[in-house]
Amino acid sequence: MKTYSPKPRDIERRWYVLDASGAILGRLATQAATILRGKHKPIFAPHADTGDHVIVINAKDVTLSGGKENKKIAYHHSGYPGGLTETVYSRLLARKPAFAVEKAIKGMLPHNRLGRQMATKLRVYAGADHRHEAQKPQALAPGEFPTWSGLPEGSATAEAAPKTHPGPKAPAARPSTAKGATVTSPAKKTPAKRTTAKTAKRTTAKATTAKRTTATAAAAKKTTAKKPTAKKTTAKRTTKKET
Repeated sequence: MKTYSPKPRDIERRWYVLDASGAILGRLATQAATILRGKHKPIFAPHADTGDHVIVINAKDVTLSGGKENKKIAYHHSGYPGGLTETVYSRLLARKPAFAVEKAIKGMLPHNRLGRQMATKLRVYAGADHRHEAQKPQALAPGEFPTWSGLPEGSATAEAAPKTHPGPKAPAARPSTAKGATVTSPAKKTPAKRTTAKTAKRTTAKATTAKRTTATAAAAKKTTAKKPTAKKTTAKRTTKKET
């Protein structure tokens, strides 16, 4: 079984509206963050932004449970020494309700460039009016998530289509042995010529050495033949003296 990986062409963005009147801040933030990340879709992947657009209205009517209005504190630092600011949530919700809701939702998204990209699909309004009627957003109840079934149509058809793999290539026809024996490559001819030249030189060298040896042998025979004749003459002289 192959693991599906979402592609940009498979991601379909939809718009949803969440009404924060009477909702608890933490539960509203988890619902919005889940839709922004796309965890309600079957094509969800943690490394990709597959989520939808979320519009939060009536942020001024959100509540906190357990008396956290006076216990929970929002911190902000200006970056300079002594620039830490503490604000109680009861005061923050009264002054900047949209900021408080947006801060809670962004805190549940990944703290990297992917999370910042997901946060661009969030719109929070303090009142009941918003300016995204052209997108025809769908209203969701508290704790409700949109239903998605199966993979996108394009990818489903691509997955269902059988993949045709090219067959093995036919082996190339080899030349017959008769042709291969008659045809000789130029690369093979050159060493043959060289070898013949070398052998010819060797044979000529052997012939010259043979001639030399025969000449020396003949000279040696002549010298041996001349020596006994000289002895005969000396023998004749001795016989004449004796007489």
